[in-house]
Amino acid sequence: MVLDSLHYLLNTCSPGDPEAIEMTWIDVPADKLFEPHVSMADMLRPLANTKPTVNEQDLEKWKKFTEDFGQEG
Repeated sequence: MVLDSLHYLLNTCSPGDPEAIEMTWIDVPADKLFEPHVSMADMLRPLANTKPTVNEQDLEKWKKFTEDFGQEG
């Protein structure tokens, strides 16, 4: 739980947190959700370890498919 002036906001936490309130994200009222700051560094950091999910051969297959059938298939 995060305090914002006189109001409280709900934040994700470990299930073992003594102040944890068990709920799903659907149960969290929109005006009570703590939205953490996300920086550009936060977005770029995972890219350093991300590997491609397709290879050159996959791209060639896709290119041939779109040439034969169009983008919509």
